[in-house]
Amino acid sequence: MTRPPTAGTDVPLEQHRLAALLGALEAPAPSPAGGSASALAAAMGASLVVLACRASTDWDDAPGIAAQASTLRDRLVALAEEDVRAYAAALEALDAASGAGGGRDRMLGLALEGAADVPLAIARAAADVAELAALAATAGKPTVRPDAVVGAMLAEAAAASAAGLVEVNLATLPQDERCTQGRAHAAAAREARDRAYEAEP
Repeated sequence: MTRPPTAGTDVPLEQHRLAALLGALEAPAPSPAGGSASALAAAMGASLVVLACRASTDWDDAPGIAAQASTLRDRLVALAEEDVRAYAAALEALDAASGAGGGRDRMLGLALEGAADVPLAIARAAADVAELAALAATAGKPTVRPDAVVGAMLAEAAAASAAGLVEVNLATLPQDERCTQGRAHAAAAREARDRAYEAEP
């Protein structure tokens, strides 16, 4: 059987998987999109925290920080998948709302409200990653502190992006507590990123 041209043996499997992920981000909905990208960015930030901790053998708190970062990484990967499902459910609800007559606006609002919960969870987890990255940048081994700083920057961007999605989904409910929470997570991540950056040698 002839191999397809794209199945070159000189390309690592991980690169095929990354290419598939990037292709999925480019595909029409329902597919991974902004929420999933935010979650995965924060997950990469968490992995950089683990890297910094594992290299910082003289830092007593490093193993505990690494364990927390690993847990957050796994949570964020799960949230990336959950965001796709939540968005698909919202699209189905929107389709149903198109034939709902006078109840369309209500059904539309409910669909988008439900879709706001996952990005809020992403923003929260990303803010936690940024905090751990700031700790690693401050107390970790100097040679890997720049990696912790990058982790904080990725997490801060993820928190801000996810918080923005919360507000988009709750555009008809700007006073919803989830909008306030999302902004708070984004602000906390930004503050942690600043501390990480200031700690860089």
